[in-house]
Amino acid sequence: MIRIQSVAPDSLGAELGLAPGTELLAVNGRALEDFLDWEFLTADDRFVLAARMATGQEVAYDIERPEGLPMGVTLEPPRIRRCGNHCDFCFVDGNPEGLRSPLYIRDDDYRLSFRYGNFAPLTNLKNPEAPDIIPQLRWFAERGIAFHTQVVLVPGVNDGAALERTLGDLYGLGAAVVSVSVVPVALTEFSKRELVREPTVPECRAALATVDRMATRALAERGEPWCYGADDLYLQAGEPLPGPEWYGDFEQRENGVGAVRFLQTRIAAAVDQLPDLAGKRIGVVTGRAMGPLMPQVLADVASTTGGSFELIVVENTLFGPSVTTAGLLPATAIERALVGRTDLDFVLLPAESVNDDLVFVDDVSADELAARLPVPVRLSYDFADALGERGTRNAERGTDAAASRSAFPLPRSAFGAGQG
Repeated sequence: MIRIQSVAPDSLGAELGLAPGTELLAVNGRALEDFLDWEFLTADDRFVLAARMATGQEVAYDIERPEGLPMGVTLEPPRIRRCGNHCDFCFVDGNPEGLRSPLYIRDDDYRLSFRYGNFAPLTNLKNPEAPDIIPQLRWFAERGIAFHTQVVLVPGVNDGAALERTLGDLYGLGAAVVSVSVVPVALTEFSKRELVREPTVPECRAALATVDRMATRALAERGEPWCYGADDLYLQAGEPLPGPEWYGDFEQRENGVGAVRFLQTRIAAAVDQLPDLAGKRIGVVTGRAMGPLMPQVLADVASTTGGSFELIVVENTLFGPSVTTAGLLPATAIERALVGRTDLDFVLLPAESVNDDLVFVDDVSADELAARLPVPVRLSYDFADALGERGTRNAERGTDAAASRSAFPLPRSAFGAGQG
């Protein structure tokens, strides 16, 4: 059932008499099953809408609207379809208490994937009723649907010969599989460690060798690597990252693939926007994964701005030291790292560590954290957003983290950045 939650004043929906509680039944005779149907079928300039008012009366509207004019209708939120799998490595099952409430939802809702760009898991691990993955992907490919894929590498489950077979199967689907990333499984201190473990250094190196063999083949046959190891796979293997040209358009960066090189290219592209920071001392907070890689990035920024940058590597006190991504840093760990740091002019925090409402994973808002700290903070993706003219202007409005963040692009979901 699709019902209206609200109608914007002076909108086309209000002019038609649509109101909260109105049930939307069909468009051009096609029944509406979910919000995707509504968005797709009402994209035309003219359509017939069948609706049932809160009184029970059914009404048909012959709607004609100028191109691009929104209906002004907000639908009631859909009921999220939960994941039926019980994977040993499930990160959600490894969450401690006290986090933002949505982080306990095991979402397997393809509709939300279309809207927000999250993952649509296709797995039969621990779910004997799920169909085989490759036939599902082949079905998509036959209908002209292209997709990026991710392999979460679990030792003893899908590494070694199984990884070789997986990459070969995906490659065999042709151009429909745009790319594949191989990401080492990430576990918290609360995960089912008696059932699953993280890969060892030799296992990570073996996986990278497999990835490299497939990438070499793809380069020769398709002109691009196609198969990528996540940054964290290189870090755990103790191997250097490829150069930025290896990653093309960085389409898998939200899986942690090429994230470091992407940051470097963003900084290089924004050199002209960076101000003179001579005499300023700036702290830069990050997680342990980026710790070994950030010094060169900061050296580039320092040489451009004249500022003095100090890297502050924060260990994750919530999930445990095995979780090293900056996007999952809790506010409490950041606060602990910045206690007494009055010697800094301001500190840059990773914008990926907050959600769209500016709340950290441990349910502390950016404003709350800013109020507790002895030094001004700015949330940033790529330095230019916080150090450039816009970021400086926001900072002059106060040390309020939300004010300094307001001009930034929407953050990625903390759990949308991949297992790495």
